[in-house]
Amino acid sequence: MTPEPDMIDLFVIGGGINGAGVARDAAGRGLKVVLCEKDDLAQGTSSRSGKLVHGGLRYLEYYEFRLVREALIEREVLLRAAPHIIWPMRFVLPHSPQDRPAWLVRLGLFLYDHLGGRKTLPGTRTLDLRRDPEGAPLLDQYHKGFEYSDCWVDDARLVVLNAVGAAEKGATVLTRTACASARRENGAWTVQTRSIATGETRVFRARCVVNCAGPWVSDVINNVTGANSARKVRLVKGSHIIVPKWWSGQQAYLVQNHDKRVIFINPYEGDLALIGTTDIPWDDRAEDVAISDAEVDYLLAAVNRYFKEKLRPSDVLHSYSGVRPLFDDGQGNPSAVTRDYVFDLDATGGAPLLNVFGGKITTFRELAERGMRKLRGVFPQMGGDWTDEAPLPGGEIANADFESFLNLLRELHPWMPRPLVVHYARLYGARTKDVVAGAMNMAGLGRHFGGTLYEAEARYLVAREWAQTPEDILMRRTKHYLHLTPAEQRAFADWFTRSDLAQAA
Repeated sequence: MTPEPDMIDLFVIGGGINGAGVARDAAGRGLKVVLCEKDDLAQGTSSRSGKLVHGGLRYLEYYEFRLVREALIEREVLLRAAPHIIWPMRFVLPHSPQDRPAWLVRLGLFLYDHLGGRKTLPGTRTLDLRRDPEGAPLLDQYHKGFEYSDCWVDDARLVVLNAVGAAEKGATVLTRTACASARRENGAWTVQTRSIATGETRVFRARCVVNCAGPWVSDVINNVTGANSARKVRLVKGSHIIVPKWWSGQQAYLVQNHDKRVIFINPYEGDLALIGTTDIPWDDRAEDVAISDAEVDYLLAAVNRYFKEKLRPSDVLHSYSGVRPLFDDGQGNPSAVTRDYVFDLDATGGAPLLNVFGGKITTFRELAERGMRKLRGVFPQMGGDWTDEAPLPGGEIANADFESFLNLLRELHPWMPRPLVVHYARLYGARTKDVVAGAMNMAGLGRHFGGTLYEAEARYLVAREWAQTPEDILMRRTKHYLHLTPAEQRAFADWFTRSDLAQAA
């Protein structure tokens, strides 16, 4: 006789940033939580962003003042919570008289500086591009520019660290596990999951289901839960290219294209540059998204309009595309579609289903907090808001002072090369001690696969962060794939497949 499944409080569908954020928030309130993801954590949209925690300067043009204000406030909250994976970046905006007038740009930047109660980041300054070093790589026709602040984030790690935080609060995290069905029965949900690898099924009884499936949110509503919603998402493809970095300094650039869209040109992984993004309606399956030649040409043209050094398609080393599930507010222009989020609470039969539409990486924590507030009537015994002052795993750094932490780490591990110390500090922060696992010299880190990848890190990622394949490690938990040769990547994959890690995963 099959035993009756244990009752849980919250079953969260989707292991992107919103799902992981909701699971962490809920588990920290004392709820019994299961997070279910059909692929790897952050395998979809959440690892394919522009990798920024920002207010969204261009959203001011669409009068999204509340969204920008809330995002700017969250920018500082997240910077305190995870100073190892989030850090300030200065953006240079060269002014083109052919596009927005200078006074309008300066007004927008003034609002950007003051809407969110900026505390730690420096404000906007005006640049003379003929004299200031930031203007050196730009064409001589651009005389005036502006420089403002936003923040960089390792997007995939942000997702994983939220999942780690959820697990440390007691949540169960199931990756590569599909939610096959969810049905209301006797005032609760009966949820069946299926392992993608083995086909094994499990059954959960849940008081509430939260649908954070991103691009697949409507599929879950219609096909998994059998429910209905009048709301829907609009899928918009955004593509990025990675090229060798061609300018000096750590500043990023924000340029306007002829169609008035803005393109980010950001320093990436030391000697690379990340350029994006496009905004193209997407009507096919989210799984099939890929960059087109036209998008590559579009991004290169935007760069070449401003910079002396001209990029060609042959300069593109890597690219990626993601499908952003934007809440469909009826706007015709993809760039004008709101980046805000909307909740749809269906409490039919006493078993609530909370569907999440839209959202952006910067506001994930606030989204999770507001989502849990909507469920206060379902879980009156749960704890209060707590994530606004809580560091993410690895972010337990005194005064959120990353540079002092890095110096301390170098003192603690004098035998470790500086690039490796920086790598561990940036990805794992205060959890670096768990990655190193007591090693006293380089030999203690195990086999070296090239770059800064050692066996100890791979073992940590399998044991503590749900990595199950070489790709999970090389592309999402880290960015080693950008720094290893194809031969080194093949050697690592071969070792991983043959090692005990493959069985452990």
